[in-house]
Amino acid sequence: MQQRHRVVQWTTGKVGSLSLRGILDDPRLELAGVYAFSPDKVGTDAGVLCGRPEVGIAATDDIGDILASDADVVLYTPQLADLDHLTTLLENGLDVVSTNLLLNVGGLRGEVSERLRKACDKGNSSLYISGVNPGWINTVTAAMTAVCRDVRSVTISESADVSVYESPETWQMFGIGQPEPPDSHDMAQMALLSFRDAVERLAASLHTTVDSVDFTIEYATAASTVDLGWMTIEKDTLAALRGGWTGVTPTGVVLRSDVAWYLTPDLNCDWQFLDDHYRITVDGEPGLDTRVRFLPPDSWGNHDWDTMTAMPAVHAIPAVRAASPGILGLDDAGLSAAPVGLWSR
Repeated sequence: MQQRHRVVQWTTGKVGSLSLRGILDDPRLELAGVYAFSPDKVGTDAGVLCGRPEVGIAATDDIGDILASDADVVLYTPQLADLDHLTTLLENGLDVVSTNLLLNVGGLRGEVSERLRKACDKGNSSLYISGVNPGWINTVTAAMTAVCRDVRSVTISESADVSVYESPETWQMFGIGQPEPPDSHDMAQMALLSFRDAVERLAASLHTTVDSVDFTIEYATAASTVDLGWMTIEKDTLAALRGGWTGVTPTGVVLRSDVAWYLTPDLNCDWQFLDDHYRITVDGEPGLDTRVRFLPPDSWGNHDWDTMTAMPAVHAIPAVRAASPGILGLDDAGLSAAPVGLWSR
């Protein structure tokens, strides 16, 4: 078997603990270190941090330890991105595969993009952002257009019961639980900025750009009070949203990425949600209508759904290591796959 890639897991929260398991399970990968954000995790064995037997590698909060670990790549999963950390990692030659979408620093655009691009140039390193959406579903969608000889529009629609996403802060940012939508859409736009990035990355994969990208959002209220265990939404307060971004290319092709998220289906409206998690539609020659439904095992709890964010990043590591330096797009890492044959050994 080819030489294994040495990987550092950067933080071990909801997604990071699952990607850490993925690293330990993947025969192509070798754990080189763990960076901990929480002081109480420093010194704890990596296996313990993800519910596995001890592996002999303790978590650290010193980036110097990470740089000295002889690692090849960092799997970056913190809740908030730190540009200084990212820049340091890339400048020192470490590839970075990130499930963090850099929203708290304005997304992968403008000065942020330029700073990270320069860091990649200096370190001869690569940065790749992935996850389930944006990430995996966008790559799959781009590949599906290969059967078309004409494409007029592409739409990725996500429909999800997000009551499994136990983050009151996230939903309060959207105004969920409030009696009226926020006066400004600025916070919602910022929270959904990654889907604008997804439209632009899809355009780049189709060898075009977008002239403009427009944002829309609307809300629905709960028809009854619902107690989720980790958050209570009172009757007649905001409990669901639909929104997204639409981009138009110079040739008139329309690209859209939208979401429909609800914390309860009992709403004061007749909104209909997809039974499927994703619907991909392509208006072209030929047209395409594809639906994706995830079927989790009965053993999964709310936390396990983050597996689908973690694993596309884990599986992308070998392709990112083989790619040219720089900020990588959908095409650069290709269609990653689970190493089923290697697992079976």
